[in-house]
Amino acid sequence: MTTESIAAVSPPDLLWTAENLAQSLTRADLAIIDTRPAELFASGRIPGARHFDPYFVNCDDTSEAPLASFTRMWANLLGWRGVRPSDTIVFYGDFTDMCAARCFWFAEYLGHTNVHVLDGGMRAWSKAGLPIERTSSPPKPAKFTFNAVPSRVATRASILAAIDHPECVILDNKSAAEFSGEDRRAKHGGAIPSARHCDWERLYDHETGRMKPLDELRVLFETIGASPDKEISVYCNTGYRSAHAYLALRLLNYPRIRNYVGSWQEWGNRDDLPISRGNT
Repeated sequence: MTTESIAAVSPPDLLWTAENLAQSLTRADLAIIDTRPAELFASGRIPGARHFDPYFVNCDDTSEAPLASFTRMWANLLGWRGVRPSDTIVFYGDFTDMCAARCFWFAEYLGHTNVHVLDGGMRAWSKAGLPIERTSSPPKPAKFTFNAVPSRVATRASILAAIDHPECVILDNKSAAEFSGEDRRAKHGGAIPSARHCDWERLYDHETGRMKPLDELRVLFETIGASPDKEISVYCNTGYRSAHAYLALRLLNYPRIRNYVGSWQEWGNRDDLPISRGNT
């Protein structure tokens, strides 16, 4: 698809406002997942929300067997919280943050097609004066069957193939210091060769906690050469900030996006992979 045809398509219904979610609270097929730390969930959450903090639930080896095990684990974690394949899922964090986006990406990777993020997260819900719940019964576990979509995940092998490929763009969503290698969070510092830098914090409004307008996101990505006719692979340190970039690209209807779940914790801790712009 060309840039013009992508822009002409209506944005997908991925972000829900607090008001939209409030109107849907009585739906029997609604699964609301609070991705904040447990202590924040306990102190007050959206009525009916179940808790799942995904932080540190990571995969540092995207070889076939470890990735398959990790995928099953995520599906089981969702099912343990009572999420069913037929549910409409809405994830939320403190704002439109990386953990909510990580869960959104993973649900899509699992093949779930009715998944959303609360734009502005708990901040937007509270600001709207909507009800807060502090006591509830635990959810009844369910079986979350899935059919993983390989084209939504980037692996060590797919990233190697994407380096300098004319039809592919690799986006590094780490900080500038991590990208340059000054801030080293693995054995080696730096970036994947040919990667373009796009700090994830440029994608949301820091005052409201909401995603930036689509026109601003489109200009930002296309300015660094990430056009919708390319296959876009995004990565960061552990695949959370890059999941946020994945969400931003999905909002723009980019048709081919992969999130590198292993990210720099896989790439930067190996000695057999090429690295640029950093101290190795």
